[in-house]
Amino acid sequence: MDIDSIVTGVTLILTPTSLLLIMLSVLIGVTIGALPGLSSTMAVALLLPFTLGMEPVVAISMMAALYCAGTFGGSITAILINAPGAPPAVATALDGYPMAQRGEAGRALGMAAIASVSGGLISLVIFIFAAPALAAVALSFRPQEYFALTLFGLSMLAAISGKSAPRNLISGMLGVLVSVVGIHLVTGVERFTFGTTWLYDGIDFVPVLIGVFAISEMLKQSQAPEQIMERVKNLAIKLPGRDDLRRTWATILRSSGIGTIVGILPAEGTTVAAIMGYNEAKRWSKHPEEFGKGSIEGIAGPEAANNAGTSGAMVPTLALGIPGSGTTAVILAALIMHGFRPGPFLMRETPEILYAIFAAMLIANFAFLFVGLAGARVFSMVTLIPRTFLWPSVFIFAVVGAYAYNQQMFDVWVMLIAGLVGFVGLRHGFGPAPFVMGLVLGNLLEKNWSQAMIIFDSDWTLFFHSWIANLFFVLTALSLSSPILGPWLRRRFSFRAKRATQQTDSGS
Repeated sequence: MDIDSIVTGVTLILTPTSLLLIMLSVLIGVTIGALPGLSSTMAVALLLPFTLGMEPVVAISMMAALYCAGTFGGSITAILINAPGAPPAVATALDGYPMAQRGEAGRALGMAAIASVSGGLISLVIFIFAAPALAAVALSFRPQEYFALTLFGLSMLAAISGKSAPRNLISGMLGVLVSVVGIHLVTGVERFTFGTTWLYDGIDFVPVLIGVFAISEMLKQSQAPEQIMERVKNLAIKLPGRDDLRRTWATILRSSGIGTIVGILPAEGTTVAAIMGYNEAKRWSKHPEEFGKGSIEGIAGPEAANNAGTSGAMVPTLALGIPGSGTTAVILAALIMHGFRPGPFLMRETPEILYAIFAAMLIANFAFLFVGLAGARVFSMVTLIPRTFLWPSVFIFAVVGAYAYNQQMFDVWVMLIAGLVGFVGLRHGFGPAPFVMGLVLGNLLEKNWSQAMIIFDSDWTLFFHSWIANLFFVLTALSLSSPILGPWLRRRFSFRAKRATQQTDSGS
């Protein structure tokens, strides 16, 4: 373990300014997470332009803290008003709201907080011990390995969000197409500039991210009627008792492991982790009949899994440059905007940055334990904010953020156009996360391809002289063929199982 890098990274975070900004991010994250309709992805996208003048480590740490707190914040409204503030909290509502209805809202919130913190801490500890091994592998990466790795990341587009793999792929390819706008740095060829100088340097991430995450969601929510939320009254916060902890400690450990593994898998994310954590908690429980009626294990399972998933999702984002969710796709773009090169290069050259980010997430986990418990009553009231005030505020932040980036109206128009395109895409099932992933990875793919081709003197067959590159090429092929191979393998296994059963029956 690289103790020097850990100490340096922690030192970067333990300054009064950094701690204050991380606490502010936790408050914003819990508030945004508690508001149905708003997401931590949108909040991170809106925060991005306002962090460009900050120290890069502090800026990324703020976003990581907001990501953690936003994931937990969704559980507050899931328990108190049966309206998950964020998708990962959907499973929490299944047992949290029934507990709140029978007067145990405080117990449910306490368990959600403790399970979330436990999941986050366990996941972070696993990563801190695994980081040196990842850094050792990172030493072997050259442009051809980076190209193969980025290609593998693009192959995961189909699974990053939504239900339709073809739509995700189309959305991602559009992102790649937008990423090539501008003058090619090697050949000097103009691409899709349409004769205007505004597009010579390409299209920046910031206005596009704000548009597809904030403006498109605002347009989508404008069609939804105002919802009347029924809040639980007489809310008394209390921590889970000894019996609760004795009953849930195994569930928390199991779900933390599930969340960490699922989060590390590129393009899976915290929602999948939460659902798997809930299902496994029910499967291993001694009282599965209580699930759906207010089981304390039904809260511990998904909450430990989804928060472990947030830390896990940062691993492919930081170590491989492949985002594990929509929010980490925005954080990946933020790393690039702040001058970092995500992936093995970051692991190899600046490991202290990684440890600083994970130290910030560690602090955020402890912070939202107290913020969530002490302020649950207040955060439940944010759901009373009328949409007529909420969404105009989001629009103003979006316009200011897009303009502040380069202080030019062109970026505001880009943001508005991206928002309109994103809204049309949402209406037809095209998610914004694959588009952003294509936009970010498209740049990296072209850059590494160009560098490798210069080194290889335009002989592309030399890509296959690297075993790491070949490994990622094989994984890419398997990923792209999985929609065909998966059903075929299931049919084969089903046929063999049926035939074995028939032979057993005829033999008996």
